[in-house]
Amino acid sequence: MKYSGWPDPGELVVGRIDEIEDFGVFVELEEYREKRGLIHISEVASGWIKNVRDHVREGQIVVCKVLDVDEGHEQIDLSLKDVNDHQRSDTIQDWKNEQKADNWMELAFGEDVADEQYTAIANALIGAHGSLYDGFKQAAIHGREALEDTDLTDEELEAIVDTARENVSVPYVTVTGYVDLENPSPSGVDGVKEALAAAEGNGDGPSGGSEDEPAVPEEVDLEVTYVGAPEYRIQVRAPNYKTAESQLEESARRAVAAIGEHGGDGEFHRERRTDDE
Repeated sequence: MKYSGWPDPGELVVGRIDEIEDFGVFVELEEYREKRGLIHISEVASGWIKNVRDHVREGQIVVCKVLDVDEGHEQIDLSLKDVNDHQRSDTIQDWKNEQKADNWMELAFGEDVADEQYTAIANALIGAHGSLYDGFKQAAIHGREALEDTDLTDEELEAIVDTARENVSVPYVTVTGYVDLENPSPSGVDGVKEALAAAEGNGDGPSGGSEDEPAVPEEVDLEVTYVGAPEYRIQVRAPNYKTAESQLEESARRAVAAIGEHGGDGEFHRERRTDDE
C-alpha cells in the first residue's frame, strides 16, 4: 500500500536509490505515491566523502530519516547517516510486512478491487491495529472480534479473517473447546479415562496416536482438563491458528470416537456449558 500524502519530518522511510549525482542521491520513496527525496552528500555518511558511489549504488533499498518537507516546492530532504542499524532493520521489516499485507488484500478482495473499497478497508485495519499487517495478524488470532469496532461489512470481515488464517504466521495462538463425555456402560470411569487419553494423543493406534504415528505434532501443546461432569476443556497452543484449530478438532474427534467404542456418548462444543443448558 502506498500513501498518497507526504511523510512527516523525523519519520523513517524506505526508498530505492534512483539517481546518484556528485552533490547527493535521489531516492524514490517506496511507501508514498510519486514522491522523491534528496539525500545531500553531507547526509550520506559521517565524515568527508570523496565519492558518493563508494557508499551507495543505484537500485539499492535504503532507510532514510526525513529532515524537511516542502510541499510547495515538492521537495523532501533526507538523511542516510542519521539512521542506525536497529532502526534500519525494524523499518525494513515493517515495510516487508506491509508488502505481505498488500498481497493479502489482493487475495481477499481480488486484483480488480476498486481503489475506494481498498482504501476504506485498509484504513479500517490501520485504524484498529496501527498497520495493515497487524490488522491481518489480529484477525488470524482473534477472528472477527479483532475488527468488531470497524465499519467493515460481514462479507469484508469474512474475507479478511479467511485470508488471514490461511496466510498469516504468528508466534503462537491458543484455542479452546469443550467435549462432553458420558459413559453409562459397564466400563464407566475407565472408558472416560481412555477417551481423555485419546484426546491428549496418548491412546493406542490411529485414534490416539502411536510411536510411529503421533497424534499431536511436537510444536503443539495440548492439554485436557476437567471442568465439571460431563464436561472437559481442551486447550491447544500452536504456532498458527490453522494448526491449532485442526488439532483442537482432532482431539475432540478422538475423544468422541473412543467413548463411542465403549457405548458412551460424546459431543464437542466451543463454549462452556452453564448449569441451565
